[in-house]
Amino acid sequence: MKKLLVLSILLSLGFTQSLNIQGSTTVLPIAQAAAEAYMEKHPDADIMVRGGGSGTGIAALIDRATDIATSSRPIKTKELKQARERGVNPVGTVIALDGIAVIVHPNNPINDISIADLKKIYTGKITSWNALGGKGNIVVVSRDAASGTFEVFNEKVLGGTKMTEGALMLASNLEVARAVEQTPGAIGYVGLGYLSEKVKVLKVNGVNPSEETVRNGYYPLARALYMYTNGNPAGLTKSFIDFILSGEGQKIVRDNGFVPVK
Repeated sequence: MKKLLVLSILLSLGFTQSLNIQGSTTVLPIAQAAAEAYMEKHPDADIMVRGGGSGTGIAALIDRATDIATSSRPIKTKELKQARERGVNPVGTVIALDGIAVIVHPNNPINDISIADLKKIYTGKITSWNALGGKGNIVVVSRDAASGTFEVFNEKVLGGTKMTEGALMLASNLEVARAVEQTPGAIGYVGLGYLSEKVKVLKVNGVNPSEETVRNGYYPLARALYMYTNGNPAGLTKSFIDFILSGEGQKIVRDNGFVPVK
């Protein structure tokens, strides 16, 4: 009761509550838009949102350097072990669904690709579009190792096989999309929220990435997007996550090109 009274007094004197969010560049547009909307409703809240990759966010949570770690993949067993050794108890909340879209340059005649051929491209066994009905050399574009998108792609497509050393490893979805847009022979992969008319989206195993195919699990590269906290969310952290899971927050998810969980 005393703590609530002190908090009320501090807020009445103009003190703000701060919240730090760090991690996935896939979740970044959702977190940024939700933070802006939340702060409009709650002028006493100060929310800082940064990217850097899912691995970076989870590492920051383990180091107690962030309140929320955004991630486009589940936390790894070794990360969970490391967290618990440091007295941190990561708890994940699914705030949206996503599909990893495979993209090529708009002039590429290919419309569909199999998981098997994706693996051959990303492991260097197929280096020319001629083998798949196109023309020219393939430029392989990937996310870097700190990325949750990379981790999910590695698991679902490569099965842990080493990626070709010739791959261009980039730090964000936006960089991947721009590289593919500007390079006729390129192939890359991004979250649904980073699609535009400047790139061409391929079907994977005959299935288009869409809200319906991601939600029902038909799209083979579907995944969940997470916000991890140290223990169950409380205070401003809980209020913010509850906002994202509300009708207004889930509309923000959809408006940014992702799939609502509700």
